[in-house]
Amino acid sequence: MNILIFGASSDISKELARQYAQQNDNVTLLGTGVQRLEPLKLDIEIRNKVKVDLFEFDILKYNNSNEKIKKLINQSDISIMLIGYLGNQNEADENDDELARIVNLNYFKVIEVLNLIQRTYVSKQTGIIAGVSSVAGDRGKQSNFAYGSAKAGLSVYLDGLRNRLYPKGVHVVTIKPGFMATKMTKDLNLPKILTASPQKAAKTIIKAIAKRKNKVFVNWMWKYIMIIIRAIPEPVFKKMKM
Repeated sequence: MNILIFGASSDISKELARQYAQQNDNVTLLGTGVQRLEPLKLDIEIRNKVKVDLFEFDILKYNNSNEKIKKLINQSDISIMLIGYLGNQNEADENDDELARIVNLNYFKVIEVLNLIQRTYVSKQTGIIAGVSSVAGDRGKQSNFAYGSAKAGLSVYLDGLRNRLYPKGVHVVTIKPGFMATKMTKDLNLPKILTASPQKAAKTIIKAIAKRKNKVFVNWMWKYIMIIIRAIPEPVFKKMKM
């Protein structure tokens, strides 16, 4: 199969490329500064005798007239959207550019690309789309509500897309990683029991895609944690530090 992975520089993307290559699938990694991934590309190709392509792609500059992107999507069987940006809530409160970056990199530009993918897959009547959202979108918290609101929008978009594309032969998977031990979170003090490795996340994503799951939490505990958090009454929740 041909796998497209958007967000090439993320730790999960790199692990997905390794694990898919071990299954003899061809992988294309799309993102900014992909030339830095040349050693990874060569290592995967030598070890697994598969093709790995790197494609320079800045989603903030994306428009659907890019014929190369259209061709890559048309040739693919699976597209995995991993582009995201945690950002800084305090900075976003004071800086509209930071707020726009958070929203664009987690929602608006992401669904623009997903819209092109879904049109292409519908025309072929086959394909799988995996979108990586976040548990942060399940309830707004003072520490990251800009990020959370964008991920909430993405989750709802994926829900609707899954519903719309089901009769058209295209499947949509929503992935919610929870806390991840990646470079995006390296400065955060995360509880180990709730924090998953890129290796575990990649394995979970590949399994979810293969089994055509609908929604998957990388760490099963987050499903129940978020049930509890969503159940907290608003008069209590608004006084909490989260």
